[in-house]
Amino acid sequence: MYQKQIEQLVVLQTVDDEIMILEAEVREAPLELTGLETKVAQLRERQAQIQERLDILKGQQKRLDGEIEDDGHKIKKSKNKLMAVGNSKEYHAMMREMDSMEKLNRLREEERIAVMEELERQNAAMQELVTEVEGLMEGYDAKKATLDERIGKAQSRLDALAKRRAKAGKVVPPPILGRYEFIRSRIEHPVIVPVSDGVCGGCHIKIPPQSYNELQKGKQILGCPNCQRIIFWVEHAPHINDEK
Repeated sequence: MYQKQIEQLVVLQTVDDEIMILEAEVREAPLELTGLETKVAQLRERQAQIQERLDILKGQQKRLDGEIEDDGHKIKKSKNKLMAVGNSKEYHAMMREMDSMEKLNRLREEERIAVMEELERQNAAMQELVTEVEGLMEGYDAKKATLDERIGKAQSRLDALAKRRAKAGKVVPPPILGRYEFIRSRIEHPVIVPVSDGVCGGCHIKIPPQSYNELQKGKQILGCPNCQRIIFWVEHAPHINDEK
């Protein structure tokens, strides 16, 4: 019975170690996507800023187009009226007015050209961002699918390990199982270790001869006087390391 309990404690420890690793993977795997999500969010914010700039530029372009067209009609009408002017004073006044409108329209044309050039630059910047975001999202989706698969496999393994743990725990008496759980929660793994040539496999310190003699009898579960880990004589379970 003693040997069976030792074997199941080792099985329990092996299962718990794997559970700990898998739980960490399930917990930390989604964090691998965080960097990509942050990058995509930053790019989308830049897209929103560029779109805001584009909207402003389009509004400016529309306003300039309307003003240029309106003043173009006014200049055309003024030229038609100019033919019917009866005196030089009125003629020169209309000429000055047309010159002023033409000068203003030339300035507007220059402004419109600048706006259109800026629109072209902003559209190019937007397209670059769209391409970059699409590339990141492809990588994100691929990584997410891989992670989902990894997490699914890890979770399935965890479910199987939970059953194996429950089975191993049934063989170990509650007081010893409680002791195992208590030690595991307080010291660095492993919790149960072999003793070879009187040396604890956990802290690597020789245990007292009397304790070593009691351990070799294989009558009860003992702990290392130095590190408090559960110990067993390696000769009582020589195959355990192979099974692990």
